[in-house]
Amino acid sequence: MDLNKVMIIGRVTADPETRTTPQGTTVASFSLATNFVWNDASGQKQEKVEFHNIVAWRKLADICAQYLKKGAKVYIEGRLQTRNWDGQDGVKRYRTEVIADNMIMLDRAGATGSTAPQSNNNSFINDAQNTELPTIEQADEEEIKVENIPF
Repeated sequence: MDLNKVMIIGRVTADPETRTTPQGTTVASFSLATNFVWNDASGQKQEKVEFHNIVAWRKLADICAQYLKKGAKVYIEGRLQTRNWDGQDGVKRYRTEVIADNMIMLDRAGATGSTAPQSNNNSFINDAQNTELPTIEQADEEEIKVENIPF
């Protein structure tokens, strides 16, 4: 059995670019930045940023183009795919991309582009089911108090 599954939470590095294939299919591409933080042997905090190329097709591409902006925090689920081609200089080129199947926008409504942590008022997009963008409800969540925890 084989498995090609990717789950990434990160920030959009630039507004998605959209184009249409000759057959009329919409495709959106954008980059997502993720960071990894650790302490090295001397106890110094280290950070490494990775950039991931994301490609969305059809309805999901339309939604990404409409709602995702630079700085937006987003969850992407999909699969890895590597393309290769011969460059104009004759050198073989490679590009590994995440082909998005699902997307969850993690920023609050109207907070796109903010770099502050956001609440869990999520919008869920599933390209495989071609679902429409649901409305975002402003749920009032009660604060959890220590004295209410049963253990």
